[in-house]
Amino acid sequence: MTDVRSAEPAVAATPPPGPGREAGRGAGLRAGTGATLLPVAGIVVALAAWWLIARLELVHPAALPPPGDVLAAFVDKPARMLEHTWDTLLEILFGFALSAAAGVLIGLSLASSRTVERMFTPLLVAVNAVPKITLGPLLVVALGWGQKPILTMVFLLCFFPIVLSTATGLTTTPSDLAELVRSWNASRWQAFRKVRFPAALPQIFVGLKVAMPLAAIGAVIGEFQAGESGLGYVILQYAGVGDTATAWAAIMLVALVSILLYSALLLIERIALPWVRETTSSR
Repeated sequence: MTDVRSAEPAVAATPPPGPGREAGRGAGLRAGTGATLLPVAGIVVALAAWWLIARLELVHPAALPPPGDVLAAFVDKPARMLEHTWDTLLEILFGFALSAAAGVLIGLSLASSRTVERMFTPLLVAVNAVPKITLGPLLVVALGWGQKPILTMVFLLCFFPIVLSTATGLTTTPSDLAELVRSWNASRWQAFRKVRFPAALPQIFVGLKVAMPLAAIGAVIGEFQAGESGLGYVILQYAGVGDTATAWAAIMLVALVSILLYSALLLIERIALPWVRETTSSR
C-alpha cells in the first residue's frame, strides 16, 4: 500500500503526452516562419511603394529611378559592384571591430573609477556631438587618401554607443547579484568575471547593435571624402555623371550589407547569451 501511494504523485506529475508538445512545436514553427516571412513581406511592401512612387512620378525619375532600372544597372556590371561591396564590407568590419574593442575598454575604465568618469565623460560627449562629416576633409589632410581616414570615420561614429552601453551595463549590476558577491567575500576580479561582466553583456550588445548600422554610414561617408573604391565611391562617381540608377544600386547594396551584418550580430547575441531569452519577458 505504501508503494502505491508513493507512486501516485509521480504519475500525476507526468506531463500530458502529445498535444502539449505538439502545440509547442507548432508555436516554434510559426515563430520561425514569421521571423523569415515577415521581413521579406516588409521588403516587398517597401519595393511596391517605391515602384508606385516612381510610376506616378511623385519624385523625378532622375532622383528616384524605378526599381527595375536599379536592378538592370546592377545586372549590367555585377562583378564591379560586388568588388566595391567587398571593399566596403571589409572597412565596416574592421572599423567596427576597432570601435568595439576600444569602446568596451573605455567603458570599463569609466565604470571602474568615478574620477575617470567625471574627467572624461564631458569630453566623450563633446566628441560625439561634433558632426562627423565636417571632419572628413580634416582627416584627409591629416591621414591622406585611402583606408586610414575611412576607418577613422567608422570608429568615430561607432565607439560612443559602445562606450555608453558598456559603462551603463557595468554600473547597473542587479542588487541581488551584488549582494550575493559580497556574501561570498569575492575579490574585485572574481566579482567582475563571474557577475558584473556577464550581467552587463545584454547592455553591451545593445550598444553593438546600435553601432553596427553606424559603421556602414561611417564607411560610406569616409569613401565620399577619401575613398578610391567602395560603394560610397560608386555612389559619388555615378551620381556625379547622372547615372542615378547605378548610384541607387550601390545604395541598395549598402542597405543589404547592413541588414546582413545586423542579423549576424543578432545571431551571435542569441548564441552567446542564451539565458537572456529565458529570463526576460517576450512580446
